[in-house]
Amino acid sequence: MSSDRLEKKAVKKIREHFRDDRFGERMLIVMTLLLFLLAFFHFKEVRVDILPVNSTSRQYVVAQVDFQFPDQEATLLLRREAVRDIGTIYQVSNSEVHQRRVEFEQYLIEHRDWRSRLFSITFEEVYNAADLVSKMLEDAKLTDARTYEKIRQSGGDLSQYFIVENPSADGSMYLSSSLWDAIETRVVKKYGFKRKAVNYVIDYYSDAKWKLSEDNDTQSFFRQAVEASVPSRYTDVKEGSTLIKRGDQINDKQVAMVQAMKKQIADSRNIWDFEGIIGSLFFALIVGGIGIYYVYFHQKEVAISVRRLCLYVTIVILTLVIAKVSEYFLVRASNYFFQMIQYPLFIPFAALLICVLLNKNLALFTTFMLTVIMGISLSVDHSRFLFINMVTGMATILFAKSMRKRKEVFTVCGVAWLSAIPVIFAFHLAMNTLWDVVILIDLASTFLSMLLTALIVIGLLPILEGLFHIMTDITLMEYMDPNNELLRRLSIEAPGTYQHSLVVGSLSEAAARAIGANGLFCRVSTLYHDIGKLFNPHYFTENQMGGFDIHQLLTPIESTQVIIAHVAEGEALARKYGLPRQFIDIIREHHGTTIVYFFYAKQVEQMGGDVDKVNVNSFRYPGPKPRSKESAIIMIADTVEAASRAMEEPSEEAIAELVDRLVDDKADEGQFDECQLTFEELGIVKRAIVKTLAVTRHLRIKYPERK
Repeated sequence: MSSDRLEKKAVKKIREHFRDDRFGERMLIVMTLLLFLLAFFHFKEVRVDILPVNSTSRQYVVAQVDFQFPDQEATLLLRREAVRDIGTIYQVSNSEVHQRRVEFEQYLIEHRDWRSRLFSITFEEVYNAADLVSKMLEDAKLTDARTYEKIRQSGGDLSQYFIVENPSADGSMYLSSSLWDAIETRVVKKYGFKRKAVNYVIDYYSDAKWKLSEDNDTQSFFRQAVEASVPSRYTDVKEGSTLIKRGDQINDKQVAMVQAMKKQIADSRNIWDFEGIIGSLFFALIVGGIGIYYVYFHQKEVAISVRRLCLYVTIVILTLVIAKVSEYFLVRASNYFFQMIQYPLFIPFAALLICVLLNKNLALFTTFMLTVIMGISLSVDHSRFLFINMVTGMATILFAKSMRKRKEVFTVCGVAWLSAIPVIFAFHLAMNTLWDVVILIDLASTFLSMLLTALIVIGLLPILEGLFHIMTDITLMEYMDPNNELLRRLSIEAPGTYQHSLVVGSLSEAAARAIGANGLFCRVSTLYHDIGKLFNPHYFTENQMGGFDIHQLLTPIESTQVIIAHVAEGEALARKYGLPRQFIDIIREHHGTTIVYFFYAKQVEQMGGDVDKVNVNSFRYPGPKPRSKESAIIMIADTVEAASRAMEEPSEEAIAELVDRLVDDKADEGQFDECQLTFEELGIVKRAIVKTLAVTRHLRIKYPERK
């Protein structure tokens, strides 16, 4: 096998991945990312810190734009002046009205001359008119002309209000004729009583002097209504004016000014400005171009896989969305705690997901890029935001790669938070605010950020793994549990196959690590690569334990069919138990399209050595050939481990010769044509397998028999 052949095959494979038939999908992914970057750069929030009332300002605050703010002091003065127009509102004593009503009824009974004066009016009509006049008098509200006009201007119901002069010192007075005329008119027109009857009642009532009392409830109600009707007074503030001086005790007026300025800045920004959109587009193209260049030339595995590229872009977009939504709520929050959050941590989220699902180099690049993007786009203290997110992102990457259990996500996030603590202390030492309560808010907010990051990551990991068919080390460790039902069955029902799988896993892991492939995946997937042998375990040599060979009863074709069937049966069993697609690929590919040579040779021997009489395809595995480096390594390790069992003296030289011969045979058959294993990597794989297998198969000295 020549090096040129393998190199050409590897280059051909990479080019096939970049063919135009998938160009459209990649372009769609890239365009989606660019659109999100454009939106992220363009839709900015304006952050203006609003200090709480009675706190001490540590800096000058200057008006950034011309604005108006609601001046509460001036408004309060206007409302007080408006309320002064409201005089006293009186009401007639109900007891006096009742007493006068009783007296009138007695008068009707004792003095019958009213019948001659009202010859066409009945007693009941006069009686009912007296009731109605009494009721209107009880409900009447009496006030001066200015108050009456103020009530009218405020939209109050004037049907019960009447204008009177101020009462005497003892609170009693004769009611004016205008009031009685108004009552008379309303009773006659509204209720249809005859005017003579109403006049007779009113004549009796108007002769009395009435006791008035203040109606405090009505006065209070209208005072509040008038105050509410007075519009807020707005005061103009010019750009450049000093709003707050350093050392000022913050008051309500200063808070109102800062809030109004913040609103004016946000309202005055035209998000549909053409030049602004073009500027944001250029930013997005620059950042996107740098990312595309890095991924294309330095992350080939991500670039050639639409699935991995889509996963990467999804994580980046999720991070941008979380950052933008958090910015929106933090900037517009009215709660003092959220307003004081200066260092939101967004980068560890992306760093953790990319490190676990893809690789740490890509996570490191993304950490730098996202830190810069957010630092110049979000409404934060840019220099401090850049530094603390960079530190926590790098700390996350350093500890995330060694994760093997999901609960360790909390540990990694905890370490990232611990790395942020000295940074926060350094910031406050530089600002001379080490003993300020703000440092506690910074510690609490960063802790909350990392806690939320851990919870979101734990929730997203299984979703992203399932959507994009990614196997993380965490998932692999879960499948390595010997209590797994398939592994437990394999160890009991096919112990030889189980031991064989353990050794193949050890060999393939060492070889994969030697070339930078996924060693843990090789180790775990090989535990399941032969599960199809559970259907007929005794047909395989490693499970016969030196007993009767059942193949002596079968023809070579029948034996071959049983042997080959373990691939299809393993695939069916894997699907039944819900094993990941990557494990199923290993089950299907670990024999490729190789020939079951032992039974093929036996069949040729039975045919008198005439190979033309034997259909070689009847002895060939269905494939497919290995399509990944890990799959090719597992094929080599599986073949070498099985063949090495027949070696009488497994020296390192003999093992090296065996490995070279078997690998060359596989290469000559074209089994490595569809994987990306280069000649150099293949040499490293062979040396790693030889070294590991030599240690596994080393000879021990013979101990003398005890006499």
